[in-house]
Amino acid sequence: MSQSPANSAARRGPWRWVPSLYFAEGLPYVVVMSVAVIMYKRLGISNTQIAWYTSWLYLPWVIKPFWSPLVEINKTRRGWILLTQLLIGGGLAGVALTLPADDFLRYTLAFLWLLAFSSATHDVAADGFYMLGLSDHLQAWFVGIRSTFYRLAMITGQGLLVMLAGALESSTGLPDTTVHVAAVEQVAGELSFAPQSSLPAPGGSTEQAQQRILTPRERIELPISPRSATEVDRLVQEVRQWNVSHQFYEPPEQKETQEQESESWFSSLKTQLEDWLTRNFGPEQEAADPTKPAGNVAVIYLRISPPLEEQKPIAVQVGRMKGDANFSVIEGNRFQVTADNADQPFASLVQIDTKLDHPSEATFIIRSGNSPLAWSITFYVLAGFFLMICLYHSFALPRPAADISHSGSTGSLAKDFLIPLASFFSTPRTVVVIAFLLLYRFAEAQLSAIAPPFLLDMREAGGLAMTTSDVGFVYGTVGVLMLVCGGLLGGFAAATHGLKYWLWWMVLAINLPNAAYLFLSHYRPESLWIVNLAVGVEQFGYGFGFTAYLLFMLYVSQGEHQTVHYALCTGLMALGMALPRAFSGWLQEIIGYQHFFAWVMLATIPSFLVCLLLPIDPQFGKRSAEEAADT
Repeated sequence: MSQSPANSAARRGPWRWVPSLYFAEGLPYVVVMSVAVIMYKRLGISNTQIAWYTSWLYLPWVIKPFWSPLVEINKTRRGWILLTQLLIGGGLAGVALTLPADDFLRYTLAFLWLLAFSSATHDVAADGFYMLGLSDHLQAWFVGIRSTFYRLAMITGQGLLVMLAGALESSTGLPDTTVHVAAVEQVAGELSFAPQSSLPAPGGSTEQAQQRILTPRERIELPISPRSATEVDRLVQEVRQWNVSHQFYEPPEQKETQEQESESWFSSLKTQLEDWLTRNFGPEQEAADPTKPAGNVAVIYLRISPPLEEQKPIAVQVGRMKGDANFSVIEGNRFQVTADNADQPFASLVQIDTKLDHPSEATFIIRSGNSPLAWSITFYVLAGFFLMICLYHSFALPRPAADISHSGSTGSLAKDFLIPLASFFSTPRTVVVIAFLLLYRFAEAQLSAIAPPFLLDMREAGGLAMTTSDVGFVYGTVGVLMLVCGGLLGGFAAATHGLKYWLWWMVLAINLPNAAYLFLSHYRPESLWIVNLAVGVEQFGYGFGFTAYLLFMLYVSQGEHQTVHYALCTGLMALGMALPRAFSGWLQEIIGYQHFFAWVMLATIPSFLVCLLLPIDPQFGKRSAEEAADT
């Protein structure tokens, strides 16, 4: 049947603004929740700090329902959309501007807070405008379109933007350098540290026209036979003192001292808990004993040549790329090279495990890049995009007659929010509903905070040593595509037999594939295809299992106050992600990646327990006879 010209025009109008509006809604959310995690990891922030600070960025979405009435009372929704898009662009520009600063963590977090609050407010205004700007029929017709463009924003943020930052890191860095370290039966040489004589002076015969990282030997051999612990400890201290005195990095003792200065009952309790976790679940470490032999060590000397320009600091990272896992960097794995210290060599110390009793070798890669500059450019690009989309929406968004300000209508606040709020928390099933919303993703919330750092971390730290671009492709593109496929299959399945029928299949799907990261942490494959497969399986399961969460929120929101009740559910959903994420980084750094992902599997138990208590109508979600006849 052909459409009338009036219907065709009505549908063409929303195409001008619905896709772009929901793309603009999804992009800042994924930047705050996912891209910021990868950015901070590449800038050398610890997993503890990353998980803690990014978990608090969920707060605007947690409390969003409580200020959503203000969006309706003050100004029009169209006005709020344009204002918040302008603020989002300003927040992104603020992050870009402050990334090169010395105290970048504090400043960028402040702008990410602005971004988060603006994005949460934009969500409220955009969803309200969608209902005001479209008829009921067009709302239903475009619901799939808005969801698709929201997902495209996720792919753009976690995939393309991260890949852009990775490409910029590579282009602002120097060519990768590799060093092969081999353990052999016998080799001559003494254990000594001589950085000044390790490389030729600037202008020597090995000086290159192209700036690069120089090393005197691309292959280093050391004997399998162990050294005394005293000898090894002395060399560690010499290498550390040299690197620290030339400001290539800060000593670890300095950070510990700063933490101890703010001692309180809470920090004392935290220290005791850390000690208990380290003793019982931390990575196996033998107590230092100077009388026992230690694994032999080799020094990798490095220097950048020719000298750096003053405005181009370079971050250099050293780690095992492939080969025997008994080789690891024990001192000097990340350096900051500036114009002030670029004329001096810096050093990493590689050690072989005492358990190694046969000839073997490993390859170490030295990567470099100006990460602050790369991420700053990426955020400037994002800021420019939002300024353009704000300008575009100022022309493209319609002006619905119903989109008016209700300023001064305080009576409607009680009617439209306070009464529905009271009704949500006064039902007999409230405790079960809240428990489900907080605990269904208890394991997934922790996994999502640590997965990107795990993929980026060097192999000595238990990670996979992937590049930023690789993570953008694996976690942001393949992962998101599989997430969308899982979500589509989940929606189709629920429409066929209902939520109650599929609930247990979905709770299994969202939890059991987390074992993929347990597999990756134990075997740490070097093949990108295997990593893609593992991440894809986990994300597909998450997409399928998350369908139950979304449908349950719709189920408990049914009734007279469904808009407010659903908004409260989304706030609890954000809180359910924020709370577990807050401690996940701290826990991972204490017990290591392998034990952490084992804990994630144990953390799936609350998800199963809360599902035992859910009161769900068996008919909810099933396609009615009338709907089946229409299709």
